Amino acid sequence: MSTITLIRHGQANSTATDEVSYDRLSDLGHRQAGWLGDHLRDTGAHHTRLFTGTLRRHVETADGMATGLTPTRDPRLNELEYFTLGALLAEQHGISFPTEQAGFIAHLPEVFQHWKDGKLEGAPETYDNFQNRIRDGLAEIASGNGPALVVTSGGLIAHVMAQQMELSIVATARMAIAIFHTSLHQFHPIGGHLSPVLFNATPHLDTASRHISKTNI
Repeated sequence: MSTITLIRHGQANSTATDEVSYDRLSDLGHRQAGWLGDHLRDTGAHHTRLFTGTLRRHVETADGMATGLTPTRDPRLNELEYFTLGALLAEQHGISFPTEQAGFIAHLPEVFQHWKDGKLEGAPETYDNFQNRIRDGLAEIASGNGPALVVTSGGLIAHVMAQQMELSIVATARMAIAIFHTSLHQFHPIGGHLSPVLFNATPHLDTASRHISKTNI
């Protein structure tokens, strides 16, 4: 098995209310990706493979990092459709989509729980299908040779962590909300399993001049 480093994409369109309009990096998101690439080069980080989802924000982040590696695009690494699921939750259960940042803290676990329980009719994929595709995608990457970078999304990263640590829905949602843009999350093979050894690291943003550029919304 090989070490995998998951990377959340750079800041996207934070004023979006649907999947399509969200799926592009902000100006800051592009800078975050560039800074991360600079950090990886400056520290001599060794990675032989690069994977991304197929979403625009994944592709733009990987391109901005300029690793020199040829990316493999894999739709199994795409994010869950939070805006779509949130709209279904509002339509079918009367739980409104939040209008302020603080509202997401209570809203996200509601979305996850209703989705997991099969209570969102017309969801783009089932909760179990999402779990299986991310598990299969990471297992395939881990079976390859050499340490891999994987550019993906915060919700997926949180669920990968939850799979490895057997976390509850509420804990998974709290973790997802906390994940910073372009943060690093590393899994290392220990005893035949991928064990989390790094979470939410932002060494490329942990300076006085860039501290305000650390974002999760």
